Amino acid sequence: MADDSDADSVIVNVTGDDNKSALFGKYELGKLLGMGAFAKVYEAVDVRTGEGVAIKVVNKKRLKEGLTAHVKREISVMRRLRHPHIVRLFEVLATKTKIYFVMELAKGGELFSRVSTNRFTENLSRKYFFQLVSAVRYCHARGVFHRDLKPENLLLDENRDLKVSDFGLSAMREQIQSDGMLHTLCGTPAYVAPELLLKKGYDGAKADIWSCGVVLFLLNAGYLPFSDPNIMGLYRKIQKARYKVPDWTSSDLHRLLRRLLEPDPDRRITVDEILKDPWFKKGIDPGEIVRTLTDDHDLEEQAKNLNAFDLISSSSSANLSGLFKNFVTPDHLEQFVSDETPGEIMGKVESVAKQMSLRIVKKTERGMKLEGPMGVVNVVVKLQRLTEELVMVEINNKQREGLVWADALRQKLRRLVNQPVYRLPAKP
Repeated sequence: MADDSDADSVIVNVTGDDNKSALFGKYELGKLLGMGAFAKVYEAVDVRTGEGVAIKVVNKKRLKEGLTAHVKREISVMRRLRHPHIVRLFEVLATKTKIYFVMELAKGGELFSRVSTNRFTENLSRKYFFQLVSAVRYCHARGVFHRDLKPENLLLDENRDLKVSDFGLSAMREQIQSDGMLHTLCGTPAYVAPELLLKKGYDGAKADIWSCGVVLFLLNAGYLPFSDPNIMGLYRKIQKARYKVPDWTSSDLHRLLRRLLEPDPDRRITVDEILKDPWFKKGIDPGEIVRTLTDDHDLEEQAKNLNAFDLISSSSSANLSGLFKNFVTPDHLEQFVSDETPGEIMGKVESVAKQMSLRIVKKTERGMKLEGPMGVVNVVVKLQRLTEELVMVEINNKQREGLVWADALRQKLRRLVNQPVYRLPAKP
């Protein structure tokens, strides 16, 4: 691997059979899975658990200013996401010359490798489209827009379930400009939405839906809806939505594709409308659709002790200066640490919610979603264990800032829940 001989590198002979060294004493690196302009991805094993992971190695020397921004954004985005159909980022490690993304290993490889050899049946296309839509809806609810959805960025795990990956071109709600639009032209030409080509601003969610439509067309047909050897010819076809659906396509799927590949973003189908579509719902367990609608995967994460990256990345002011220069990404959340048990804390949350006439929309052992007086779901309270004695309480305003009742909820919980850990005073 180029540049691995740097003096501060902790990777030794990573591609050889006699590799005996472990990355940071934690990960044994194995075969190369893929490579790009500034990063390589390796299969690895967590020496503590024996579980497989994927590690993306980014060489800082190859990062120009624009690419540095992409890496920062990818870390910031992936730390927000906990969904069964999104590749999980476990932690980020760094030396002076390299950054290491330790991620979930998708053992099934790229979806592209399967669809490039043969088209899928409608039932199999529906399975993967359902999983893709579930992940995309979750991202959009958290203010994340992928902007490069394509089969090469859709991986498969050992159970052949889909995992969305590569958030390097994604955008966050904070990047939306005063006109309510995103303005950066990005993505892969064959999958890009027509409104991006107009360079007048676009809705990130609607652009992702178009790309989902292109993916669904490819799964069913075995070829892309828009292709042309000339890039301008390709863009003209995209702008006019000129494509031909294969003869074997059912009428219901044809109708859904037409709504997905609608060139006018204001008339394009939305995610919630997709969930009600007849072709989409056929053969799908209604409970799975309800689960997608409730959007509570982050409440149902299995309890575990957090590592250092979890603590940094879940902070409301995550400073990644150990990786780059100062980089702060605000989230609308508040956190504190308690030595009470999760049961005791959740009991106090429920008691305060009843005092304030808040409706409990969903409750688990370590999480609760609350609905305010105006009937809008706004706040999630979630617990994560730090050690055997300590629990981190996270109060996350999911949709809007400045809610009086949300602020009151935070204040009441801070007073009621015991906090034995000293916290540095806020900066003036």
